[in-house]
Amino acid sequence: MPAPTASRTPALSEPVVKIISEPTSTPRMVITPSPLPVTFEPALTSTPRPQRLDPNDWKNWSVVPSFIDPSLQKVYERGLSLGNDPRAFSILGDCQTRPEEFFGIFETDPTSLQGLPPELRETVAYFKGSFNRDASTTQDGTTPGALLWTQWHRGEYGCTFAETPVQCELRTHRPSFVIIQVGTHFESRNTDYLHKIINQLLDAGAVPILATKADNRELDERINRDMALLASEYDLPLWNFWAAVSHLPNRGLYTRPDRPLQGDIYLTEEAALIHRITGLQALNAVWRAVTQK
Repeated sequence: MPAPTASRTPALSEPVVKIISEPTSTPRMVITPSPLPVTFEPALTSTPRPQRLDPNDWKNWSVVPSFIDPSLQKVYERGLSLGNDPRAFSILGDCQTRPEEFFGIFETDPTSLQGLPPELRETVAYFKGSFNRDASTTQDGTTPGALLWTQWHRGEYGCTFAETPVQCELRTHRPSFVIIQVGTHFESRNTDYLHKIINQLLDAGAVPILATKADNRELDERINRDMALLASEYDLPLWNFWAAVSHLPNRGLYTRPDRPLQGDIYLTEEAALIHRITGLQALNAVWRAVTQK
């Protein structure tokens, strides 16, 4: 693929989150998503190639990627020729990306859907069926290593023990786009595993969308830096969720009382709302850029 490039743009303004107190009800939280910060040109090939970003400066990368490398259009088109579903996306992640915690609400709660801007509602309608879907690649505790382990899916989700969760997902769902937001993996082989996963996705014609995370269980933030390095190496879009919640106290994290040893890795309600909205914005941006919508 071409030399890694990306554009440095101001971070996406945070979605407006309000706490509304009603006399006879429990306070509820309402989120007003910010508009996308960029408008993509109709033809990817005519978009000027911007200055490449420094992976070591990942904290200052924009929340939603503003430049999508033109080479990904060829990846997408190749995937269609292989039989990928243009209306399907998959997620490789841990418990924070399970349907009930992440995107599922867009298919189960009409009020949440109607609260989205028209452009994002169109995205939800286009990818209907992928938001509220259980998969072997979005289980509690999923790591890059687990995604390459044939036993991780336990033979469920339509998978066979002859395939890994990634291979199973590519076979059963045929996604054209894949969001990768996995949790902390303490083994030194984390990046090696991610290389293998990304290569498998590209070979299958699925466009990877990498993502940072809010927590820092590894204590040195290497997981997020690894994601930025991989985004630069492969010319892939990065959804910088860390930046989206950096303004929140403790980045919107808390410790579950029933799991005290895990520490601050769970998202507060406010952070979870931002997680859903910015994740959808990232998917929307990449989809429209690659397909020239």
